[in-house]
Order: sequence, then C-alpha cells, then structure tokens
Amino acid sequence: MTIAIGNDHAGTDYKFAIVAFLKESGYEVLNFGTDASDSVDYPDHIHPVAEAVSSKKAALGIIICGSGNGAAMTANKHQDIRAALCWSKEIVALAKQHNNANILSLPARYLSLPQALEMVKVYLDTPFEGGRHANRVAKIACS
Repeated sequence: MTIAIGNDHAGTDYKFAIVAFLKESGYEVLNFGTDASDSVDYPDHIHPVAEAVSSKKAALGIIICGSGNGAAMTANKHQDIRAALCWSKEIVALAKQHNNANILSLPARYLSLPQALEMVKVYLDTPFEGGRHANRVAKIACS
C-alpha cells in the first residue's frame, strides 16, 4: 500500500519519523513534504498529497502542519478527500470507523512525537465500519 505524506516546516521532524515507521512497516511512501525547517507555505505540500489520494496513486495520506487546521482545510478542497484533523487515538479511530477518513491531519505543535506515531498506527490499523456510516459518507461530497 502506498501512503502519501506532506508537511510544512512545523512537521518536518514528525514527517521523518512517520516515514521511517511507514517504511519499516512495509508501506511505500510518496513524500511531498519539506525536508527543512525553513518557513514554507503548507498548501504547496498538502495539495500534492490530496491529489495523490484522490487520483488513487496513494491509498491514504498523512498531512502535518502546526495546528493541523490549514492542512486539513487545504486537503478537503479536493474531490473525494475526507481529511480528518485528529488530536487523540480515539478521534483517529472514529474518523476511520465512521467517516472513512482517507487523509489524517496531525497538529505537530500540539502532539508529542510518540503520540503522533501511535495515532498513525491506529489510522492504518482501523477499518471503516461501513453500514449506516457508508450512507452518511456518501452525502459528504458536493457534485
């Protein structure tokens, strides 16, 4: 499975750790994030993640910025993207189970690195429940 990842300067260290975890776990990674700590504009690194997921070049995406908000807002502008801003493992699990989130948005300035890695693991391991949630998810997109 291929995972797309993107980050701004606030998420560089997190991105490096998450990419290492993903590769060790056998995932292929498309890295659209910055590798530096110099200030960058997060949309430049988030749009390519959303495009990779919406075009099926990647099965899932992970995006990281300081608050996670700008990254999620940017990704959610793309058709068929359901980016979830998450701050706990429980929110991650619900985002996958109930909303079939295909992009996880992490707020680097509000999570420890171990928390972020645990959240990524939950994101990858949690299936979409379908059923009544599938009807709701189908109503999210605007045509």
